[in-house]
This record gives sequence, C-alpha cells and structure tokens, in this order.
Amino acid sequence: MDPDSEISFDFQPFLCQYKSGRVFRYRSNATVPAGTDPVTGVVSKDIHVGAARARVYLPPDAAASPGKLPVILYFHGGGFVVGSPAGTSNHAYLNDLVARAGAIGVSVYYRLAPEHMLPAAYEDGWAAVRWAATRGDGADPWLLDYADLSRVFLAGCSAGANLAHNMAIRASATGALPKGVTVRGLLAVHPYFTGKEAVGAEVAFAADVREHMDRTWRFVFPGSLGLDDPLVNPFVNNEARAAVAKIPCERVLVCVAEADVLLKERGLWYYRELKASGYAGELELLESKGVGHGFHMDKLDSEEGVELQKRTVAFIRK
Repeated sequence: MDPDSEISFDFQPFLCQYKSGRVFRYRSNATVPAGTDPVTGVVSKDIHVGAARARVYLPPDAAASPGKLPVILYFHGGGFVVGSPAGTSNHAYLNDLVARAGAIGVSVYYRLAPEHMLPAAYEDGWAAVRWAATRGDGADPWLLDYADLSRVFLAGCSAGANLAHNMAIRASATGALPKGVTVRGLLAVHPYFTGKEAVGAEVAFAADVREHMDRTWRFVFPGSLGLDDPLVNPFVNNEARAAVAKIPCERVLVCVAEADVLLKERGLWYYRELKASGYAGELELLESKGVGHGFHMDKLDSEEGVELQKRTVAFIRK
C-alpha cells in the first residue's frame, strides 16, 4: 500500500498521520490577520517573542487608563496538535477578553505535534512568558508603556490550560522571573490532565478510553513517562504535589463544563487535589451547565459563555 495513503495514527477529532509522515488535519485552519478589531476596537500584532511567536493585544482605551494594565499570557487548546492564535475563534475570544478585562493579551503561537513533539510547546510557552516578563526584552512599546508586570495572569483552555499550569510550575523556581514580576493568577478552563488511575466518574469509562488517552499523549510526547508524567498528571507523587503547592499565583480559577465527558472529572480532580496540596492561595471553581468541552470558543455570546467570560474578567480585575 502507498505509505502516503496508509494511516499510521488517527487522532480524532484533530488529525491523522500517514506512514509517509504526511499529516492531515481534519479541522479548518481558517485564520484572520492581526489588526484592529471592528467590534471591540482592540488592536493586535504578530511578533517574535524570544524563540517563539505570539499575537499581542492592546485594549482601545489603554492610553486613557489611569494606571498600568494587567498582562494575560494565553495558551490556546487543540490537543497540542491543532490551533493557532490567528484561528478565527481564538482571535475573537482574545479580542473580547482583552476589551472586557482592560488587559494586554499575549496569545502564544506554540509549535504543534507531530511536526514538533513535546516538550517543544512547553519551551515556546516559557519563551513567551520570559519575553513578556522582560517587557519584550526591553523593546516592546506596548509592554513598556502600559504593562503592570505585578499583575501577570496565565490562562488557557484544554491543552492550553495544561500549558498555563506548567508555566506556573516553572515560574515558581527561584530567579525564574525578573524582580517585580508577579504571576497573580492561573486560569484553567476545561484543563487537559489525565493519569493511569481513574478518578471520580472515570471509573465508568470503557478500557479503551484510558488506552486512547495513553496513545494520544505518547503520540504528542514520545519521550514521556506516559500518563503518570507530572506534566499531564500533576499530583502523581509527593514530589509533583509539592511542586504544584508552590505555584506563585495568589489565586486559581478552575472551570469545567457539565457535558465535557472526557475531561470534566479531571478538572474537578485538579481543583480538589490543588485544594488538598497545601496551596496557600485562593481557589475558585466554575461549572458551566449543559455545555461541552471548549463550548465558549464558538458560543461566547450564549448564556453560559457570557457567565464564563464574566467570571474570567472578574478574576483578572479582582
């Protein structure tokens, strides 16, 4: 059989990879350029951020603000294999969030598997955090003029929430961030975590679900320890638990969706385990009723989408 037509790995609903190495992504890769958003007035630009890239957003009233603005480092979802800050839904979401929160947004173009296997996305994420923390290596006018680096937030949805969490872990190391830079909060929306042992309602999952989680995680990260890698199972042992307890955020908001069959239980587990870990900050939980995983990316103006965005904005402006 032709290796360019024989599938070697099928990662539904995202992509398949053929034996030749060719990758086909099922979902639309429609993108929109950076610029001025006609709905919100938010201005965006695509730039290099150290070794990575990002789309940076500035609210329309930045110059008139009586004080400096918080900075949101945002990581999109997509199983580490699809997605982009320039994607239509991601771009619309950031425009809305930045306008409502009155914050600078830095949405990261992290490299995707399988072309760039993990930990590439983690390295790109950290490059973006460091870039923002140094005001664009001391050269970005928006960060220089408007950013309050004592109010940095790490945020993401699904795989992006996993990235945000792991950036918080890195930020806890002594000297990881410049003096005066404070990660004020972590926002984990429908976070992607897993593990070898079932938690909560996962005990009812068929055996092939755990096998699917293992295969897909190893697909994006061939060098991983598997489902008990602390990157994806942050409470796997006492050492990992202690590392999570030390995240430098003053507060954490965990969001789950009632109809998120695959990941709701892990989000609730993350909330419970973080609470029990010895983490000393404020911890909040929001469950969106009657909706599924990542619903807000396409239904931001729905009742549940409005509530999620309202809680997100309040969390940032608190």
